[in-house]
Amino acid sequence: MSADSHRAAERGDLETPERRRIAYHRTRGRAPGTVFLGGFMSDMEGTKAVHLEARARADGRAFLRFDYSGHGASSGAFTDGCISEWAADAIAVIEACTEGPQILVGSSMGGWIALLVARQMPERIAGMVTIAAAPDFTEDSMWAGLTDAQRAEVMEAGQTLLPSDYDAPYPVTRKLIEDGRQNLVLRDALHLPFPVRFLQGTADESVKTSVALSLLNHAEGPDMRLTLVDGADHRFSDAQCLELIDASIADVLERATG
Repeated sequence: MSADSHRAAERGDLETPERRRIAYHRTRGRAPGTVFLGGFMSDMEGTKAVHLEARARADGRAFLRFDYSGHGASSGAFTDGCISEWAADAIAVIEACTEGPQILVGSSMGGWIALLVARQMPERIAGMVTIAAAPDFTEDSMWAGLTDAQRAEVMEAGQTLLPSDYDAPYPVTRKLIEDGRQNLVLRDALHLPFPVRFLQGTADESVKTSVALSLLNHAEGPDMRLTLVDGADHRFSDAQCLELIDASIADVLERATG
């Protein structure tokens, strides 16, 4: 086991050019490193992020997890945020806290963010693994699922609340919807010129299997694979799912560096 495997993650805060404070945990190690991109209303203390950090540390590889603005330990109110700002947060922390090409691991909304990051800085991306990726969800899921009354509330009052399977309801803001329309990735060409592994559970009630299939069919790349896990839900964090994520990262890493 390498010396890097015993090194604890460095905790820090980064001020972005827009003066948002982004909390992060960075583990130094060999390249290519891995960057975990969390989901909507989640934070970097989730099961997948912590597990992947421990695995990277045991392997002596660099790892980065962080909270978008308005999430977890970072600054700002969640309802003030939007896709553009969270993607900018990701780009800022990757530029400041990593070296060389990275493997992006995007969970749910983090899968959409990963695609936007790859579009903005392709030279820094060695590969990608997505877990229940939710590209364009503000338009295709949120907005599409609102009633006329809820849509009116969003546009006139600026926000509506949707029930959630988790602790708190989902706030849907006008800013989130309008900004999301400026960041859609399934309407135009989506080039992924590196190894990509899409992972999706068949029992996911938040992101349907059809989304994963649409993403696979729409994206263009030389090495893309979709794995469906029977019975896995949106959390995708039981022992079997975590092992599959580990194996997918290892596969992408081998192909990216081989």
